[in-house]
Amino acid sequence: MNKQQSKNALMLQQAVEMMPENVRDQFVGSALKLMREASYPYRKLMAYYTCAMMEVETKLNVLNEEFSLQYDRNPISTIKSRLKSFSSIIEKLQRKGLSLNDLGAMEKQLNDIAGVRVVCSFPEDVYMLADALLKQDDIRLLARKDYIQHPKANGYRSLHLIVEVPIFLAQEKRMMKVEVQLRTIAMDFWASLEHQLKYKKDIADTEELTRELRDCAEVSACLDAKMEEIRKRIMDNPVRYEAKS
Repeated sequence: MNKQQSKNALMLQQAVEMMPENVRDQFVGSALKLMREASYPYRKLMAYYTCAMMEVETKLNVLNEEFSLQYDRNPISTIKSRLKSFSSIIEKLQRKGLSLNDLGAMEKQLNDIAGVRVVCSFPEDVYMLADALLKQDDIRLLARKDYIQHPKANGYRSLHLIVEVPIFLAQEKRMMKVEVQLRTIAMDFWASLEHQLKYKKDIADTEELTRELRDCAEVSACLDAKMEEIRKRIMDNPVRYEAKS
């Protein structure tokens, strides 16, 4: 909110406070009603995105249950979903030069309003789950970015999928976009800490810290590879390893 908007808001507040109580109650009630009506299309769209996240989560939970029977373990450690906040949506629309009032443009241009993050035990699980999800005939892949095979410059690793999933409403079927991020426990640990540190203010030696974080990402990737190797050795020779335990 800029200075002029703040000034106008203050003037409106003062005017409302000067009204007789019965008039003020009517004014506030009418204003709230208008706000609810104006925000209804946005709230409805956000409800659709929430339903889409629920659909994707259900699909992943079903796959996790199936693989747990097949491999006697759960490939998914955790599943988290998040709906992009209103302020973040506004900020991204402004960066893209899009109208704040055009919900159609928002739905078309923004791919990460609804997000599902899947944390797996091993890198192999990431690709196994992604392939199984994308084989489902009601899932449409819109974009894929593999930051595991091709990490970002800062060391970030994750597999990103933008998918369309149908939600079934009372009167219609609607296709909604969801961003699915799949990563290992080690990748998630690194990304969570890197995110926290990135938003700290007035940090000295930022170049050195960036280099050290990138080194930590390499160590994390080596840990993933080593743990997957150990898992495969155990699976290839289960009797010998069970006898030692």
